[in-house]
Amino acid sequence: MRILILSDSHGNVKNMKLAAERTKPDQIIHLGDHFRDGKALKEAFPLLPVAQVIGNCDLYDFSAREGKDQLLLTLDGHRTLLTHGHRYHVKSSLLSLSYAAREAEAELCLFGHTHTPHLQQLDGLTLLNPGSIGNGDFAVAETGDGKLRCALLTL
Repeated sequence: MRILILSDSHGNVKNMKLAAERTKPDQIIHLGDHFRDGKALKEAFPLLPVAQVIGNCDLYDFSAREGKDQLLLTLDGHRTLLTHGHRYHVKSSLLSLSYAAREAEAELCLFGHTHTPHLQQLDGLTLLNPGSIGNGDFAVAETGDGKLRCALLTL
């Protein structure tokens, strides 16, 4: 399974579509800022499942009212926490985010907010921030044979 991970699009749906066309994913994840961009991606690729959470810039967007701050998904057997990251103050530290991921028994924790790509392994927990797709940064996670592989990419 190939999962395209996007965050912080801030209206740049064009880059989101380019990343999807380039990676040919089985699933898309959008980690907020802007929720309506994730909705536009769903319309552009109606056969692909799109999971998304709201970000700090979505607080006053009426289209984001159906969204959630975080989601817990199982992606091909891998328990995954999705959040934008602003509520965990990820610009200062990843400690509270890693605590939340461990409490959720997640193997993979996906977050955005900082606009800076980040990939880190911590004792069985992978923390991944794809960066800002508005700037051309994104990530791909691939599963198979019970394994999880993640990569940071740029358009």
